Amino acid sequence: MRHYVSWFRQAAPYIHAFRGRTFVIGFDGEVAQGALAQSLAQDCNLLAALGIRLVLVHGARPQIEAELARRDLKARYHKGLRVTDAAALECVKSAMGVTRLEIEALLSQGLPNTPMAGAHMRVTGGNFITAKPVGVVDGIDHQFTGAVRKIIANEISADLDQQNVVLISPIGVSPAGEIFNLSMEEVAESVAIVLKAEKLIFLCDAPGVMDGRGNLVEAMTADEAERVLKKPKRLTEDLGLYLPCCLRACRAGVNRAHLVDRDVDGGLLLELFTHEGVGTVVTRDPLARLREATIDDVAAIVGLIAPLEADGTLVRRGRELLEMEIGRFSVLEHDGVVLGCAALYPFSKDKAAELACLAINAEYRRLGYGEQLLQYMETRARKAGLKRLFVLTTRTAHWFLERGYKEAGVDLLPGKKRELYNWHRRSKVFGKTL
Repeated sequence: MRHYVSWFRQAAPYIHAFRGRTFVIGFDGEVAQGALAQSLAQDCNLLAALGIRLVLVHGARPQIEAELARRDLKARYHKGLRVTDAAALECVKSAMGVTRLEIEALLSQGLPNTPMAGAHMRVTGGNFITAKPVGVVDGIDHQFTGAVRKIIANEISADLDQQNVVLISPIGVSPAGEIFNLSMEEVAESVAIVLKAEKLIFLCDAPGVMDGRGNLVEAMTADEAERVLKKPKRLTEDLGLYLPCCLRACRAGVNRAHLVDRDVDGGLLLELFTHEGVGTVVTRDPLARLREATIDDVAAIVGLIAPLEADGTLVRRGRELLEMEIGRFSVLEHDGVVLGCAALYPFSKDKAAELACLAINAEYRRLGYGEQLLQYMETRARKAGLKRLFVLTTRTAHWFLERGYKEAGVDLLPGKKRELYNWHRRSKVFGKTL
């Protein structure tokens, strides 16, 4: 029960932040026909109930393959893109239509004793996409395979304004009335960009992007994603298709793009409403950033240092004093949440400064944030023309030793600080020449 309460409190800031924002979720036919399709529908219902403007873009690749096989036709691809002749187009239209109806049925349930009890999700769609032919690529005529020419954003927005969930199938029509088969990922990317979506989310065949050691990369910038794409052997089929879309979307103004494992029950909610998430998030700029503190950060800093004050690691600071000294503080912020803080108290006459109140949220101390914050404060001191830093500590001596600080006596302290030294705490003094 306590775990549930803790999780709900952790999710609260995201609930507030996401209300009224637009999310575009792309998923292929494997998700639509998979065992977790029902759970996805329930999770989408929850997102809509929280006031999130939801656009769903579905694919139907396995359903199209099955329809081709039923008609004894062979699938043709070139560089991951289906070559759609007239016969294949008939299979596409049939499979897309059936898949869309099945998804609408899942989203329209309201059975008692289920997470969708009492819900009434209005699912809408329309001819939002104007298409153009891909044409001849590398000597291969893709025929009725198309690309997005235009997304009619105002019509989608009008539906979202009416609190409808918009479901889009990746089929487009040209001004001449021809029907074209489009890729789900291109449609989702294009829709997210024109709607200026907060998030573009792809449900894929992997937990996310993995590094060279097989560990999940929880966050990467668009530039880092571009470097990963130069090593395609590290990527699954879905990641090879979706990561370029995430990269382009972020550079075009989408705030976040996420890659989430389609086989994790509740993965969508875990990625969106927990700080650590479960997939890979792509952003234009780094999620973690270091900056000078403002008066609005006081409450967050109080929350960070209170446990350390309670156990005697830090000297108690009243909130009023903290507000007066906020200009001395810097904070480490990750995805809008303050996870760390530190303060610099200069002694200009001695060209020295005290590094004080270095604190990192207990749940994130193994991620290297403390070292990042320390380096930032050292850089800040150098820019101020200071020549050395000193720190007083009772609990973290070895941590500072490992980072180039050397133990010294109280005599190292500037005169004014030495006069204020608390002999009852018997803090150890460490210093570093910058």
